[in-house]
Amino acid sequence: MDFLAFLRRDLNAFEACLDDDLTAPIEHCGDWTLYDLADHLGNGNLWSATAVTEKHGRRKPVPPPRDRDELKRWFHATGETLLTALEADPSTEAWTFHPPRTVAFWRRRRCMETLVHLWDAEHATGGATPLDPELSAEGVAEVIDTMYPRQLELSRATPPDQAIRLSTTDTAQTWTLGPGTPVATLHAPARTLFLMLWKRVSPEDDTIEWEGDKPAALTVLDRPLTP
Repeated sequence: MDFLAFLRRDLNAFEACLDDDLTAPIEHCGDWTLYDLADHLGNGNLWSATAVTEKHGRRKPVPPPRDRDELKRWFHATGETLLTALEADPSTEAWTFHPPRTVAFWRRRRCMETLVHLWDAEHATGGATPLDPELSAEGVAEVIDTMYPRQLELSRATPPDQAIRLSTTDTAQTWTLGPGTPVATLHAPARTLFLMLWKRVSPEDDTIEWEGDKPAALTVLDRPLTP
């Protein structure tokens, strides 16, 4: 998968959102506004680039400018800095918070971070860029193999007592979350499953088809699977 192409596309789309109301609230990010979301994503770009070029995670965020034009230039520059760093060979060593300890980790991670926050920005400003099914499926996989294990490692979440199966109706992929035989299966487009795991879409969304013990499955989903 060409993560860099997706990343550049979505960074540009996010930048375009900054022409809208910078005080617009971001529904799924506490009390953040669109400005705060740009701050988070842009500083995350620079932090991740530093993880590649300097091989540490100690970079401190610096507040971006408040002026809209200056903010857009700042955000664009953070994206270019990140993309330049990620042009290194995917197998190149980098500091990461989870295996693999390579540039490949950050290519995938920043792609998914930008994808979910582009959705946040467009949700706040009335946009609607369709989420690519294959990219969304990769986002589902990342939650299961990286983001949720990280939540457990940091004691932000507890491990489930049982498992659920996630099945995409558009990319024909399945994953198991939790131990043992799944008590239920959720069938939905990859986009829906990705947004559900990131708490942007409810498990009760009408595009999700349930099979098995739904109440038990909801207890598995009712925990912080992502930051």
